[in-house]
Amino acid sequence: MNMEPESQAAAPAATSATRPFYWSVRRELWENRSIYIAPVGVAAVLLFGFSISLTKPAHLRAALNPMQQQTMLQQPYSLAALLIMGTAFLVGVFYSLDTLYGERRDRSILFWKSLPVSDLTTVLAKASIPIVILPLLSFVLTVVTQLIMLLLTSAVMMVSGLDVATLWRQVPLFHMSLMLLYHLVTVHGIWYAPIFAWLLLVSAWARRAAFLWAVLPPLAIGVVERIAFNTSHFANLLGRRMAGPEALSIKGSSMDPMAHADPGQFLSAPGLWIGLVLAAVFIAMAVRLRRLRDPI
Repeated sequence: MNMEPESQAAAPAATSATRPFYWSVRRELWENRSIYIAPVGVAAVLLFGFSISLTKPAHLRAALNPMQQQTMLQQPYSLAALLIMGTAFLVGVFYSLDTLYGERRDRSILFWKSLPVSDLTTVLAKASIPIVILPLLSFVLTVVTQLIMLLLTSAVMMVSGLDVATLWRQVPLFHMSLMLLYHLVTVHGIWYAPIFAWLLLVSAWARRAAFLWAVLPPLAIGVVERIAFNTSHFANLLGRRMAGPEALSIKGSSMDPMAHADPGQFLSAPGLWIGLVLAAVFIAMAVRLRRLRDPI
């Protein structure tokens, strides 16, 4: 009898703890429409161009040549995935650089100091946009785009009297979607986390020219190392971080039905955990700076 009031009190407490974070994420999506407008715009342009290419039946017949059919059929789907993912990554970079810097210049009623939300909740909500929201948005948008492309191609091939079964065998959409999701979670979410965290830290610290402050310190470290020690370990480290752990995450092409992921090798990579520790440190420093920094 005495446990019921306690359980009833625990549920509102848990709800009240998550609601500020939920509404903080919603606010970021409301105030930064480029988060979803830019990838959707790229997908729309891709579909428009792909629809025009389907008006050439000779192209479809050439794609069904046994020597080139797999490459030519899969190429538009790979291009769609790369462009949408690349757009989402660039959106995440510019969002991370501007979000904490921009709110210090905000004099409207939504000015960040007037909100009853902790600095930790706000920074974590902002960090979730490039690390969680954009990869998931890229996945959904890419799968929908590729499915529309596959259906359009199937319709044109049926009208032209071509074999649709060959298309569906050469374009394994379900397997491609699984590999895409794995790539987005491991690379664009986890592996790139310290990059976005560093940009958030710079955004919280810089008073002007946030982009230069994000680029110049790593560049200066690389130049000093090269001059002093005639080595380029730091530059190579940054290069591997930007390139992504492709050798650790997916064996084979993501379009290949025989390709498979190796999560164990990815999770055992020291660079992964070092990067996550750095991301946590950068986010903690961004929280501290947000609490101390004055409006610009």
